[in-house]
Amino acid sequence: MIGRETRMLLRHYLEQGGSKSALARQLGISRDTLHRWIRAGDLDRDLDATPLRYGPRPAVHTKLDRFKDIITARLAAYPELSAVRLLEEIRAAGYGGGYSQLKAFVRQVRPVPTPEPIVRFETPAGKQAQVDFARFTFPFGVRYALLVVLGYSRLLWCRFYPRQDMRPLISGLEDAFRSFGGVPQELLFDQMKAVITRDLRLEGGALIHNLEFLRFAAHWGFTPRACRPYRAQTKGKVERPVRYVRGNFVYGRTFLHDGDLDQQREHWLERVANVRVHGTTGEPPQMRFERDERAQLQPLALRGYTSLVLEEARTALPRRAPRPVVDVEKRSLAVYAQLAGGVA
Repeated sequence: MIGRETRMLLRHYLEQGGSKSALARQLGISRDTLHRWIRAGDLDRDLDATPLRYGPRPAVHTKLDRFKDIITARLAAYPELSAVRLLEEIRAAGYGGGYSQLKAFVRQVRPVPTPEPIVRFETPAGKQAQVDFARFTFPFGVRYALLVVLGYSRLLWCRFYPRQDMRPLISGLEDAFRSFGGVPQELLFDQMKAVITRDLRLEGGALIHNLEFLRFAAHWGFTPRACRPYRAQTKGKVERPVRYVRGNFVYGRTFLHDGDLDQQREHWLERVANVRVHGTTGEPPQMRFERDERAQLQPLALRGYTSLVLEEARTALPRRAPRPVVDVEKRSLAVYAQLAGGVA
């Protein structure tokens, strides 16, 4: 079949009045073949109607070709074997090529491990809540959002505080319990170093130990735990709400002061966060909570927690008043001698 390029050249030169015999010699074909193409109308076909056909590129032989079976077999047995290690092995077998083509080939043939299915750690209704602090910067200062997420319904509670220490943690958890109308059996803390891993020093010099928080937990009837034993399955339940609060509530909004921030927070939790369809459960957290989880929470304590240590820190002694400044009159020795009755 006549090629597209040859047809274009023949049509062009014939239209310019070229000789058929000269064109046949120039293109390396016989005059009979050229006349046959003209009689068959091959030169008159629409060039654009004929699809282009490209044949496969001829294989380029490389120095790596005779070692590819070795590489493939080694990667099948040891999928994580590095290209550097394979280079050493095939060079010992006589390979004289470079590293780049080996690395490209290894990238093509290395087996891709099948990802293990992710099994989420789900908890029964009323069993668990997770707690975390998140740092935010506003025009009026840095604020820390305390987030509490019920593990079953994903109901979210949060509030902003000027400090990240024991006092807002305790008061915030009590407010969250009252908002839920009950207390979950366990509270899991993600990276809460102030409570789980080290002591916390408050203003006024009071040193709060982990025992203080354990007393608070016993008062409200929950068990505090760190996320570490279940980190792979539970980490997202807290971190996704942190990103959710940051992206859906804080980002792009204007807050004038703490009162405005708190008012918008309360409206957002009630009208947006807890009534949207949750991506994991497929249900609004508020509906799931009211239907399944509220009745499974433990009853509230009869009164709030009283901490003597925190009260001492709150009622620390005021600073001492500055000492009065006494003006001292400077006199020469002659003045003192005259006062004593001597001769100046």
